Amino acid sequence: MKDMIEMQPGLMGLDRFDIYRIHNVWDAPKWTEELEKYFEGREDVPMIGVSNHDLAEIKQAAEILGAHGLKLSAVQNHYSLIDRSSENSGILDNCKENGITFFSYMVPEQGALSGKYDTAHPMPAGSARADSYDPIIDKPEVMNKALGKIADKYGAGIVQVPVAWAIAKGTLPIIGVTKVSNVEDAVKAANITLTADEVAELESVADVPGLNVIRFWEKEMK
Repeated sequence: MKDMIEMQPGLMGLDRFDIYRIHNVWDAPKWTEELEKYFEGREDVPMIGVSNHDLAEIKQAAEILGAHGLKLSAVQNHYSLIDRSSENSGILDNCKENGITFFSYMVPEQGALSGKYDTAHPMPAGSARADSYDPIIDKPEVMNKALGKIADKYGAGIVQVPVAWAIAKGTLPIIGVTKVSNVEDAVKAANITLTADEVAELESVADVPGLNVIRFWEKEMK
């Protein structure tokens, strides 16, 4: 572990990483302990986080690190208008209470909540996301209409609204960036402050279909 930690920043032309995550739960306590052994007693400790952990697993990681004077600083989970299990399970509240940054990923559901795809314009055939979303694309299509109304109010694109919602919920969205427009969308989303009524309206619309969009590498948080 020591050799790997010290080698990786150099491979990317960096002096250091700002965050280290235990990305999945398999053998997570073991790898959390390995990070703890490496960073214990050091002055310049990065953020140490976990991903795809449920509430009990998050508390376990925090306990392992805390026993050695380190802090669990980050949690990264799937979180969107369609998948709010990290909220319903108490994970978001736990993060707020303990000063843990919650990084939300798949906030626009890989484009399903972007207004770009609908029953007439399905996702690219043969892609993993098409397999997951195209059979139910009529449900996000309804949600995109609600997103569109709020987007029009703020002079924004539809894809910016679910990101603004995730920010309003106190999370830090992870935005996939492959082109300049993705960065521009993220900046615009960060400048939208949704009202409590707008947040409640979006969640009410999202709750109606009762969709399950948990992917094969994930689990419903509890």
